[in-house]
Amino acid sequence: MAEGSAGAPPVLAEVVRSGFVESRHRGSLVVLAADGSVELALGDPHTPIFPRSSNKPMQAAGVLHAGLDLTGERLALAAASHSGELFHRDLVRRLLAEHGLDAGQLQCPPDLPLDPVEQETYLASGAVRDRIAMNCSGKHTAMLAASALRGWPLESYLDPDHPLQKLIHRAVEEVSGERVAAVGTDGCGAPLLAITLTGLARAYRSFVLAAPATPERRVADAMRAHPEYVAGTRRPDTLLMRAVPGLLSKMGAEAVQAVALPDGRALAFKVEDGAGRVLGPVLRRALDLMGVRVPEFGKVAVLGGGRAVGEIRAAF
Repeated sequence: MAEGSAGAPPVLAEVVRSGFVESRHRGSLVVLAADGSVELALGDPHTPIFPRSSNKPMQAAGVLHAGLDLTGERLALAAASHSGELFHRDLVRRLLAEHGLDAGQLQCPPDLPLDPVEQETYLASGAVRDRIAMNCSGKHTAMLAASALRGWPLESYLDPDHPLQKLIHRAVEEVSGERVAAVGTDGCGAPLLAITLTGLARAYRSFVLAAPATPERRVADAMRAHPEYVAGTRRPDTLLMRAVPGLLSKMGAEAVQAVALPDGRALAFKVEDGAGRVLGPVLRRALDLMGVRVPEFGKVAVLGGGRAVGEIRAAF
């Protein structure tokens, strides 16, 4: 079933204040059935987008294809947009040391912890922006470690023509079932590969259905076993993967989300204006349509004077 495929994409979410709809957020969404067929399409899920950090599972699989042997929390961190909590930062430091690397070789920009609560604690301690605190530092450490293992240049590990990035490029095309439509630069400096929402959902489906011990399945299993390393103790991806056994979830900047269930059903969506505040309500509704209900997940209140006076709600 396809809806809203012509013209402006449909409204996926509304911001309701005191009973009045004050904002609307449009976007595109696709749901795949267990057999991989398109069950629901809203907007245009066949136009390429930049998945941003929703591509991280494929990047983590790429470092495994390169021969880097990561497992458990370390592999989950390689696929992470971590919150910058102390346990994240400590593991990044250990990973660097284990592979003979140091923080000065990371080429992600210095940043503050992503989680607002952790950020306040971090700043109160007198800490400043740091590459290790940046949410992509686990991915960058894994890329450096894979390059060091293979004897590939470390200084240019983010160059799209670097052997590791070429390998990741091929991995993205293989699991998405389509050619990369454009190559850009992500916020962390890594190559950013454009695919469609349908290709993104297909990629996540392939990860949960991959044979045991393959790089793709290893990444999916590590993320699902250690979701706090993929995101953080207070983050939606963590809460969702803990609540639904076997579910794989990863958000991306500019309001992108991809999810796969262990039976092969999958979904991906992007909110056109990049408003991350609507990710939870839209994801909650999409999961409801798939028969997956997670109490209290994805509810976002609209505040007035410090109290709830409305909500952000899905509109499909």
